[in-house]
This record gives sequence, C-alpha cells and structure tokens, in this order.
Amino acid sequence: MAKIIMACTLLALLAVSPFPSQAKQISGIAAVVNDEVITTLDLDKEYAQMLKESEKLPPAEKMGLKSAALNRLVDKKLVEQKIRELDIKVGEDELRASIEDVKKQNNLTQEALEQALAAQGLTFPQYKAQLKEQLERMRLMSQEVRSKIQVGEREMREYYDSHRDSYGGAETFHARHIFFKLDPKAKPEDAAATEKLANEVLAKARAGEDFAALAKKYSQDSAAAKDGGDLGSFKKSDMLPEIGDTVAAMKPGDVSSIVRSPAGLHIIKLEQKSREAGRPFEEVKDSIEEQLYKKKSDERFNQWVKDLRNAASIDIKQP
Repeated sequence: MAKIIMACTLLALLAVSPFPSQAKQISGIAAVVNDEVITTLDLDKEYAQMLKESEKLPPAEKMGLKSAALNRLVDKKLVEQKIRELDIKVGEDELRASIEDVKKQNNLTQEALEQALAAQGLTFPQYKAQLKEQLERMRLMSQEVRSKIQVGEREMREYYDSHRDSYGGAETFHARHIFFKLDPKAKPEDAAATEKLANEVLAKARAGEDFAALAKKYSQDSAAAKDGGDLGSFKKSDMLPEIGDTVAAMKPGDVSSIVRSPAGLHIIKLEQKSREAGRPFEEVKDSIEEQLYKKKSDERFNQWVKDLRNAASIDIKQP
C-alpha cells in the first residue's frame, strides 16, 4: 500500500519514522535543542530509516548519513517546538476526515487499513498519532511558508517559453552538412591533410559559395553528397550531441565552424529553424504554477528552518 506510506509522510523532511514499539533500551544524549533532548536511540532509529531510504545509492553517497540523520532530527525538533509555540492544533474531526480520505483514496475498509498498517509495523493508534503530527506540520507550513509565496502570470509564461520541449513544442531544424571522414587511427599527416581540406572548404562556404554544390563536391558521405548535404528536418535529440548542440545555437543562414564528432569533421549550414505548436499555455498553466509553487515552497522552507537553527541553542553531542 504505497499510497498509505505517502499519506504518512506528507512532508519528507519532517516525517516521523514509522518504527514499532521496542523493548526498553539504554539511551544516551545525541543532541540538546533548546533544552530538549534528542537521544541516541532516536538517532539510531532515524539513521536506520535513512539507510533504508538510500539503500539503492552507491556507497560513496551514503557517507555522512548518520550526521544527516541527526540534522534531520534537529530540524524536526525545532518544528515541533514552533508548533507548540504557535499553539497549532488539529481537532479530532479533522483527523477523522483525513483518515477517511486515505481510506477512500486507497479503496480500503477500516479493517483493511489496519492490516496494511500492521504489515508496515504500525498499529492504528500509532498511525493516527503520526498523521496528527503531519497535519500540524502542514498547518505550520501553510502559516509560516506557503502563505507568503506568490507565483505570477509572467513568471509562469517565462517558464513555459523556456521549457517548450516539455510540452510537445520542440524546436525542429533543417540543415545541410559537409562531412570529412577522420579515422582515429589515421597517421598524423593524413589527419592534418583532412583538417586542412575542411578549413579550405569552410572558407569557401563562408565566402558565399553554394553550400549544396560544395557538399556534392567535397562531402565524404556519399548519400549526403548526392543530396547536397541535406540532413532533412530533425530535432536536437535526433542527432549526435555535437551536431545537435551546434545547430541549437545557430541562426538560419549561419555556417558553423568545424564540428568534431566520433565519425569525423562536419561543416553545418542551418537552413531553417521552427518550433512545433505543442500544448498551449492555458492547458498547462496549472501544472506550471504547481511546479513553481513547490520549488519556491521548498526554497523558502529550507531558509525558514535555517533561520530557526540560527536562533536556537543547539548542542550536538554526537556523531
């Protein structure tokens, strides 16, 4: 029941780690946050949870994970303290409605929900307590962070224009090229002769000589030579990166410098650049607003937590 897990972890940075009750263990002090203690047992649980979350990462990216776990616990503690300071509370009716919503989204009865939670090591009262904390944190986020964020029409249009490919509005190019085969194992004098010829032809093309005629005469790609070097219409991603990146930076009528690719040397002339219609702005406007809002929320939240840290008394004992 992946969606149940998601419902339990509405805010990943602040989520309460879902650990079942354990036998009593001896615990030391990992940190003190404004006179409130984070125990080594708390740290061990958080560290185990983060190890589980990052189990597919390479070993090098798991370095410092215990320190990251402690930092996450400190942030959680600061948020909990802020919730108490602002007297943020979630009523029983709101909590009950949220649980019913989880059941409805997952098409679960109460019995099926409790069985799914048990499979994750949670009792229903534990889940209910965690969900209550999540809702309190969401209310805090709304009050302290999200209410101060705005996404304007101009900002959304700028995002749309710079991400047109994502909405089916990819650029297409019509270009010609002159190709010179350059064998990686060629003798230095042969490679130098090829490069010399390519530069001579480039000078002719930039002097205004007919590009298609030059391609027919000099290109060492027989098919391209026959068609005057015509590459047809294509998208940037359709071509070798060296060619795609080059044409994307050109204007119609431009002749490129010598372009090196694994195949050899290319001289490219961009004949035409156009853009597919793609999905209209009004159709994707809500999605763009949501993306920008989330990005701003994450940035502002991180800064907000940083400000909380700066104003707090934090004594790290370990790791």
